[in-house]
Amino acid sequence: MTDDRSEAPDATAVRVALWRAMHVQVDAPPHVLEDEIGLKLIAPADGWRDRPDMHPEGTRGYRASIVARARYIEELAIEAAARGVPQYVLLGAGLDTFAQRRPDVAGSLLIFEVDQPAAQRWKNRRLMELGFGVPPWLRLVPVDFEAGASWWDELLSNGFDADRPALVSSTGVSMYLTREAIMAMLRRVAALPKGSTLAMTFLLPLELLAPEERPRHETVYERARAAGTPFISFFTPDEVVALAHEAGFAQARYISADDLAQRYFSDRADGLRPATGEAFLVAGT
Repeated sequence: MTDDRSEAPDATAVRVALWRAMHVQVDAPPHVLEDEIGLKLIAPADGWRDRPDMHPEGTRGYRASIVARARYIEELAIEAAARGVPQYVLLGAGLDTFAQRRPDVAGSLLIFEVDQPAAQRWKNRRLMELGFGVPPWLRLVPVDFEAGASWWDELLSNGFDADRPALVSSTGVSMYLTREAIMAMLRRVAALPKGSTLAMTFLLPLELLAPEERPRHETVYERARAAGTPFISFFTPDEVVALAHEAGFAQARYISADDLAQRYFSDRADGLRPATGEAFLVAGT
């Protein structure tokens, strides 16, 4: 990478983008998601696939989870656009590339990608350098969460219309947040006009996972703690659906890893399936 390393996406965002590219490069077709744009943005040094966290076999389940959740969110966005929902908000956008991969759909939405200021400056620069540009319908919204900035206030200041419905996605974020912060976010989105949707991933408690799955997840959780970004929030399906109703959503449902496996991986001969630790809450106003 030729950019200033002080303005770069965090390690988790990089890992997710590289796993999406790995799916195309090492998994057999049909691919659940074809996305190597994040890889182009990162432009890692040769040998990036030799990193321990890129091991083709050791990361299969997590890699499958990442492409499944991205595909699922993308389908929600396409469906929302078809219904005339005019706005799409990505909380903790990272290196999402929907706007670059699907301009045919994205161009009919006003898209707000919310993330840390340094990461947003980096992404803006890389999009310009690679010729993708930043069209008027794509807003890179910088929010300094560490300084206590309000994502909602920054969203409004960047042109979000609270009087119009929106799709709001939050993937790979809730595990780092307190229950109070998650509830505040749920209430904010639940107050949006009828026709709005929230899609949020969350982690299941270890005791709900199959015994053979637990050691692998425990290792991931320990690495997160060692990196200073511990996972602090876990929910059972009943708990997260109850939280959504308490926040004011008219409807809420739980989408499991098995649901995503059935949807995207059922006909595969290679046994690729998403790991079972992460699930979706999908709630509507």
